Amino acid sequence: MQLNKVSVDDINVKGKKVLVRVDFNVPLKDGVITNDNRIQAALPTIKKLIADGGKVILCSHLGKPKNGPEEKFSLAPVAVRLSELLGQDVVFANDDEVVGENAKKAVAEMNDGDVVLLQNTRFRKEETKNLEPFSTELASLAEVFVMDAFGSAHRAHCSTAGVTDHIKDTAVGYLMQKEINYLGNAVETPVRPFVAILGGAKVADKLNVISNLLEKCDTLIIGGGMAYTFLKAQGKEQGYD
Repeated sequence: MQLNKVSVDDINVKGKKVLVRVDFNVPLKDGVITNDNRIQAALPTIKKLIADGGKVILCSHLGKPKNGPEEKFSLAPVAVRLSELLGQDVVFANDDEVVGENAKKAVAEMNDGDVVLLQNTRFRKEETKNLEPFSTELASLAEVFVMDAFGSAHRAHCSTAGVTDHIKDTAVGYLMQKEINYLGNAVETPVRPFVAILGGAKVADKLNVISNLLEKCDTLIIGGGMAYTFLKAQGKEQGYD
């Protein structure tokens, strides 16, 4: 079974500015990327859009900046690594406002097949609150929006949801398409016994998922930080003596 979603194979991006929400939330130590798996995972979609002559504008969050812009959460190291992996220059638009003068200038100067990486979307406090002004600013950069950040797709942020209110042509990238198809097959036509494993720290984000899976799974295993919430509900003490 495949879920019916418009993908990058279904759209024409030749000469068009394409805003792509990717997941470049990579681990950093002293400004050095220690694992680039998430960058690698985005390459098929990026290369497809480049080959089709799109002007590729990438956006992502990194970490959890608390008080606006913080240098340690800059996407600058990602631009360097992405340039190496693509074998072409990736212009890093270093704007604390994300959609600032550097970003606007970089986008205005793009040729077909060029790539620009915007600064960390969470440098704008509006991002996680999905506030209209930032969504509008992001959308103003492009004519097409591609969602390829599966790990952030459940969050209603400006760069994942709000922007789609202002860009008519939208699609999913290869990473999203693969996950959607995989989950569709796993949930709708599972091989029995069907066991699901959930991890992570935030139970609130996953309550609906848990409820839905309970109706379909033979066994549901909950681990990670979420497990403590269920243990606490059972009256078991948490923490250290």
